[in-house]
Parts: sequence; C-alpha cells; structure tokens
Amino acid sequence: MHDRVLGLELTLSIALPDDEWLNVDTRFQRPPLQWPIYSAVSFVVTAALLIGGACWYLLSNLTWPLRSLTQAAERLGRGEESHPLPAVGPIEVRGLTEAFNLMQERLVRTVSEKTRIMAALGHDLRSPLTALRVRAEMVDDEETRGGLIASVEEMQNMVERTLAFARGIAISETPETIELGKFLSDLKSDMLEDFQLDVGAPLDVRLRPQSIRRALRNVIENAIRYGGKAEVTYKRDNERAVIEIRDYGIGIPNELLEDVFEPFFRVEASRSRETGGTGLGLSISRAILRSHGGDATIQNHPGGGILASLSLPLSQNFEDQEVFIS
Repeated sequence: MHDRVLGLELTLSIALPDDEWLNVDTRFQRPPLQWPIYSAVSFVVTAALLIGGACWYLLSNLTWPLRSLTQAAERLGRGEESHPLPAVGPIEVRGLTEAFNLMQERLVRTVSEKTRIMAALGHDLRSPLTALRVRAEMVDDEETRGGLIASVEEMQNMVERTLAFARGIAISETPETIELGKFLSDLKSDMLEDFQLDVGAPLDVRLRPQSIRRALRNVIENAIRYGGKAEVTYKRDNERAVIEIRDYGIGIPNELLEDVFEPFFRVEASRSRETGGTGLGLSISRAILRSHGGDATIQNHPGGGILASLSLPLSQNFEDQEVFIS
C-alpha cells in the first residue's frame, strides 16, 4: 500500500497455480473538500460577530470619550457649568481629557473672578455716589447744583448698567423650550414702547427666557430710540432661529458696526441721557446671546436704517444649573 500525493494506491497480489501471480493495482483518489452550506454560513456569521464585537469594543473605547469631550467643549462654549470628565479610554485620550478638565477649571475660575470683581466694583460705587448726590443737593447755586446732580445721576446709571452687564454674563435661570412667536408677542404686550411684529411659522427654541427677554428689549429699545420705530421678524436658518430687528434711522458708519458692541462705546459721543444710554445695552445683548451659543450682529440696511440679527441654536443640551454672582 502506497500513499501518494494525489491519492491512495492499493496493490493486491494473489498466488495462482503453476507458480504464477495475479497482481491487481487499485488507486483511490482523494475526495474533494466538502463543507455543508449551513456550516459555511455558520462559520461566516460567527466570525463576523466576533470581529464586529471586537471592533465595536475597541472603537467605543475611543469614540465615546471623544464624544463626551466634544459635548463638554460645546457646553463650555455656551457658558454652561460643566463637571470634570472622567479620564477613560486609551492613554492619549485620557491625557487629552485631563488637559481639558484643567483648562475648563482655569477658564471658569478666571471668568468668575473677573465677573465678580466687576459686580463688586459696581456695588461698592453706589455708596459714595449716594453721598455725593446728598452733598450736591446742598449746593446753593442752582445751576451748579443741577449740573452736579445730573453728573451723579449719569454715574449712577452707568453703575446700574454695569451691574446689569455682569448679571447678563452670569447664568442664573433654568432654560425652557418656548415657541418663539408667542414669546415675542408676550414681549410686545409687556413693553411700553410699541414695535411692529411679523409672526411667522411656529418655531420652538430652548432658551433662558428672562435673559433673552433682556437682550431683545435692549436691541428693540435701541432701535426705537435712534430709528424712530422697530420692525421685528424671525425665521429659521438651518439649525438656528434668527430674529431680525430693523429701524429707520440714519445708520452707522461701516467701520463702527462692530465697535458698538464694546462696553460703554457710543456712536453719539456725548454722554447726555437725552440722546441715549451708557453704551452697555448692545454689549449685554451680545453677551447673553453668546452664552446661549448664538450671536448678535448689525449691518446697515440697503433701504436705510440698521438691521440687527440675533441668532439662537434651535436644539441645545442645556443642563439645569444656577451660577450666582455676589
């Protein structure tokens, strides 16, 4: 019996009379590889599940910490309070998470300290201004007395607006999901100054109502003061709600369109209360909008006047929180 590469060969020798032999050679070929279809399918499915499970486990250990890091960065950019992230995943991702936690802690501490200092200064200035007002009332000369009182009142107004600016930066209320058209209609009925409102299709936005009310009131009052009247419309722009406020004033030089959002900046150089406020209204509005992940911009309208655009994200993952400034 011989085993060859191509098969199995069997040789059989039988002795015959007359001293002869009958030799028989038989060759058996190796049968082809046979694998039942259900076995093949079972093997493929099992292998795919094992490989897929291993890949999912490895990728989830990498993508889940990165997704959490992305969401935390978005919350930090909106001014929301965010707790430190757990350092999990590969060593590189853990290092990145620890660096982000450290950066977040430093940023929050820095912003809180600066805002607290601003609020404290505004608060401490109230007492000497009140004393100065009392002394001004005692001046005999009527013209001098009137000028001093007007100056003190202007400084008091600036202090109050500074405190409002600090409160605008702070987050102190829980966000709510509201229908924008109804929200603007309620604002219109509450304001003493009337404005034209064009109510469009229903649009739900999640925001902090009191903060946004303050931001809108500042911009609308500014439009009425300098432009005579205000027209308010809103629309959806991709994943944002855009509120547009137009007035019919003389406009602003293009090179000053961004400067008007700086604290205490005024296009009209005088500090007379008859011609305007202290220059903090638009600064407060932009701070509030940006704390929601939106923004505020203005431009000269081709038909005259100013067009202010206030944008808000339609969907946000706010967390219930309270941050107070003492």
